This record gives sequence, C-alpha cells and structure tokens, in this order.
Amino acid sequence: MTSSKHSAATVTIDDKYGVERSLRKFKRICEAYGVVREYRKRQEYKKPSVRLKEKNAAAEKRRKKPAREGRVY
Repeated sequence: MTSSKHSAATVTIDDKYGVERSLRKFKRICEAYGVVREYRKRQEYKKPSVRLKEKNAAAEKRRKKPAREGRVY
C-alpha cells in the first residue's frame, strides 16, 4: 500500500447539471485545496527578507485600520 502526498480531486460532468455548474464545483474544490493560492505564491520568488517586510507592513496596516475608521480599542 502506497500513500500519496497529493490527492486527486475528480469532478464528473453530469448531463443533468451541465458544464457550467460542474466548472463552478471544480473552482470551489481548487479553492478549498489552495491550488490558486499556491500557484500565485510560486509565480515569483521573493527573498525571505522581502516576505518579512511585506508581512510587517500588512500587520501595521491592520493595526492602523481601526484608528482610521474612528474606532480605538
């Protein structure tokens, strides 16, 4: 018995529902597995220092957001 790291997602196109509905189902499955997110992440290489700067900038932006909206916690 071999175990695979990757699992295959299958979508069957049923004549009753049609291609459009099956395509939406496929997109939902891909989103659930994180396929699109992983694809975008691997499109370009970012150095770890650049990733850290972006992460810190996003955190700072989230911290400042309530103050901009007039809410202070």
